Amino acid sequence: MREIVLDTETTSTDPKVERIIEVGCVELINHTQTGRTFHRYCNPQRAVHPDALAVHGLSDSFLADKPLFAEIAQDLLAFIDGATLVIHNAPFDVGFLNAEYARLPEPRPAAIVLNDVVDTLLIARRKHAGAANNLDALCTRYGIDRSRRTKHGALLDAQILAEVYVELLGGKQVGFDLGPVAASPARVEDEAARSAAPRVFKSRLTDAERARHAAFVGTLKTPIWADYISESGEG
Repeated sequence: MREIVLDTETTSTDPKVERIIEVGCVELINHTQTGRTFHRYCNPQRAVHPDALAVHGLSDSFLADKPLFAEIAQDLLAFIDGATLVIHNAPFDVGFLNAEYARLPEPRPAAIVLNDVVDTLLIARRKHAGAANNLDALCTRYGIDRSRRTKHGALLDAQILAEVYVELLGGKQVGFDLGPVAASPARVEDEAARSAAPRVFKSRLTDAERARHAAFVGTLKTPIWADYISESGEG
């Protein structure tokens, strides 16, 4: 299963007039990062709002010589083609991507359908109802290092979200090669043997306690469990 964890940075919050200035993507195969990424900055041809600048630090002067979104669109589409998108707060990024797609010349790419996107914010809200579920809070909850995240950055946030996403799904053991850990044949055989072996339960009653219990049971005329014991052949 191929998934692309995606994040964007923008000039502000309204996709009708604001623009994407950074796109970052991380490829997952079966919930494991492959090392393949996509990262581009874009010239928005408009000023970055001061509030947005405080979040991501991408200034007008830094973006001035970057390509337009139209110039990176085909590379982006090729990278995400055929994969399920994984996004935190998907309506925001999908709204901006679809607005950028709509500005492209014909033939334009099809709009992204929000219901086809995995929204990790929705997953987090279901799993941790009533708690803070922004990316920083989720990193804290799952012990994911975010010390390098002094500013928001699309690729860095996508990489961190990829780790958070796996934790939201229940986590996965990984080896030093970052691949899934396979149980050894000996371990599998040992666990199977333990599962098949009859379980023996040790009583914590003393002999005196068992004797008192037997004496008590003897005073009962027709205990309700007697029929079950006789049918099963126990006792």
